[in-house]
Amino acid sequence: MGEKKRHVAIVLAAGKGSRMKSDIPKQYLILNGKPVLYYALRAFEDSFVDEIVLVTGAGQETYCKQEIVKKYGFQKVTYVIEGGKERYDSVYRGLCVLDRADYVYIHDGARPFIDDALLLRAKQNVAQYRACAAGMPSKDTIKIIDEEGFVADTPQRKYTWTIQTPQVFEYSLIREAYEKMYRNMPEVQITDDAMVVETMLQAPVKLYEGSYNNIKITTPEDLVIAESFLNI
Repeated sequence: MGEKKRHVAIVLAAGKGSRMKSDIPKQYLILNGKPVLYYALRAFEDSFVDEIVLVTGAGQETYCKQEIVKKYGFQKVTYVIEGGKERYDSVYRGLCVLDRADYVYIHDGARPFIDDALLLRAKQNVAQYRACAAGMPSKDTIKIIDEEGFVADTPQRKYTWTIQTPQVFEYSLIREAYEKMYRNMPEVQITDDAMVVETMLQAPVKLYEGSYNNIKITTPEDLVIAESFLNI
């Protein structure tokens, strides 16, 4: 029998949510009586995950500790820390506070609809492939455009996926990739964690099935859709 692996989630809640057109950051907006952020934390709290690191916006740590972590009794949240300027800065800060982890689940706090089945798929895939990301086959045809806005290429739809979170990695792999990225800045432009591993280490990232319901709350319309999911 091997030693039990330690699974840790880094939940990102440092976004400002400018597209939401609200003074309240999107992760704190009320969805069916609870903050959007509550639902992601609850999913990890009730799962096999051992520990949760919550990364907040500047000056929001006390609010999160009192009004979310304490209020809703999240026992697995061991750190509530301030995020950085960019998303990748927030992820890196989360990685750096971990005392011990084998696998890290990096998740957007504004994606409330992860569930145990999705997390189990993530667990199985990261154990086999070391790096994986949730996603779903694109429902629409994707066009690649040039700088003038004209179509440059049309990839076959069966090869196009929309990417979600959690993105999950062996801790040593993602930490090494981030360390290398910071050594090579500002030459790199990163849009997600999988890209850090792909670009810095040339390591393959396996896509696993997320859910079409695993939306990110970004605009007012998304909040309406989310309400409808909860009321089905």
